[in-house]
Amino acid sequence: MADGAPVPEDADNRRPATYADAGVDIGAGDRAVERIKEHVRSTFRPEVIGGIGGFGGLFAFPKDRFRDPVLVGSTDGVGTKALIAKATGRFRTIGIDLVAMCVDDLACLGAEPLFFLDYIAVGRLDEDHIDQLLEGIAKGCREANCAIIGGEMAAHPGAMEPGDFDLVGTAVGVVERDRIVTGERLRAGDELIGLPSPGLRSNGYSLARKVLLERAGRTLDEPAWHGAGRTLADELLEPSVIYSPAVAALLGAVDVRAVAHITGGGLPGNMVRVLPKDLDAVVRMDSWERPPIFGEIQKAGDVAGDEMARVFNLGIGMVVAVPPGKELYTALDVLRDKGHRAVRIGMVTAGEGRVHLEGDARR
Repeated sequence: MADGAPVPEDADNRRPATYADAGVDIGAGDRAVERIKEHVRSTFRPEVIGGIGGFGGLFAFPKDRFRDPVLVGSTDGVGTKALIAKATGRFRTIGIDLVAMCVDDLACLGAEPLFFLDYIAVGRLDEDHIDQLLEGIAKGCREANCAIIGGEMAAHPGAMEPGDFDLVGTAVGVVERDRIVTGERLRAGDELIGLPSPGLRSNGYSLARKVLLERAGRTLDEPAWHGAGRTLADELLEPSVIYSPAVAALLGAVDVRAVAHITGGGLPGNMVRVLPKDLDAVVRMDSWERPPIFGEIQKAGDVAGDEMARVFNLGIGMVVAVPPGKELYTALDVLRDKGHRAVRIGMVTAGEGRVHLEGDARR
């Protein structure tokens, strides 16, 4: 080509640009919405009005059931647990984690979950991927009796790589004003009951991935620990237990003084949120069986015991405080009837608003 001759335009630059060229497939989004409709409908309560696809979700508040209702909202995500799901291509259960993180926060205030909204951001929209994510969200909502009334799927090409995704959810619940659980009625001598968590729930995954996969060089398809009958991926993708139905049953049976959801911050970081300034919580670390995965994490990274305790739940996903004596035993029976191997893990004492972990945290 002679110097100075015009350079022909590339054929792609001569044709009209489309949104799909930029990485957003509107047709795939429409098809994904159609696929998830049955998942969404499976969560509907009688108060839900209409279906999905509108500009907002409609929910007829059940005002006849309440004297002085207070609405409670909670928003959360699943954090870097999403990276484990991406690495394995297993997306059917992580939505359960999303629901658990939100509705179990509501339970800490004594609230009944009413409805749920999800936000899914992806690098490239894939119908099968969205369908699997919504399958888990719907399963969690059915377990919590919480209706999905809306949500959003957003493709962010350029900001996120194809295959990348993030989940965020919002749950709204209701509680009678005079039944709000805040911890203000805690008294010295109250008993602490722990509800077991078989896995990490959705917290501490940045540290778990760093020490297990990077520092120790382990692979997700190897046994979770020596002699384990499941893989490391199985263990790290263990769905979060949803505690809100059991807490609701407990609220109707005994005087629940406080409830703490054990998420990021572990036992000390979350129990302190419900303690009055003149009371302490004393937790016996040897009062429950710790799932082996925590020992694997600690060993792989030589993580100090106090660091483990402030990052992970260490096998306790929810703590409830009740009066001693008859109410303690009634509470244990109710929680066990709901399928939780509840155990007494400590008590409330006079103090300065602190949490004390007694026993060997390294165990």
